[in-house]
Amino acid sequence: MAQRAENPWKIFEETQPIRLYAKNQTVYSQEETAVQFYYLRRGSVKITLSSPDGGEHTLRLVAPGELFGEASFFDGKMRVSSARTLEKSEIISINRPALLQCIALRPQLAMDLMHSLAGTIRLLSAQVDALAFLRADERVERLLHGLADEEGMVRLTHEEIAGLAGLSRVTVTRVLSRLAAQGRIERGYGGLRLLREQAASKEPT
Repeated sequence: MAQRAENPWKIFEETQPIRLYAKNQTVYSQEETAVQFYYLRRGSVKITLSSPDGGEHTLRLVAPGELFGEASFFDGKMRVSSARTLEKSEIISINRPALLQCIALRPQLAMDLMHSLAGTIRLLSAQVDALAFLRADERVERLLHGLADEEGMVRLTHEEIAGLAGLSRVTVTRVLSRLAAQGRIERGYGGLRLLREQAASKEPT
């Protein structure tokens, strides 16, 4: 049996306090100065971008075991997005002294952080590409393939998919209905599932 990959952020759990957040609690707000970044130990967090007229675009949904808020932290400027919990969550915040302490204890952490930042850049680049060049149905399909787990499950609401794809909920519902009619997805309680041939064709990231 293959060994499970080591969690590169385990040192944060071992050295930093864990804070409990309630559902729909703000973790940080757009335009505030970034003095720390975060590790999600349990729960889920939504990263959004707000416009002056009150519009909101979902940039990312953070899963347990992932970092967030690190880009603004490293350049020391104001945050360009906001973060809010979608359920009760356990979150660890890491400021500069704490980060330096962790790197001293585990030097490989510096390279792991660079790898994480590269992944964030890749994600945002893919979103820009999708918004600029893909039709609505292509955006939704690419998103589903990127979010599906090993069993082909995508556990998001239509509204959450719409936010990530930069589309209206009505458009997403129409696209999903068409995919279901074509036998490419199966909808059910708590999410949807890519059918076997669709899940098998997922491109590696």
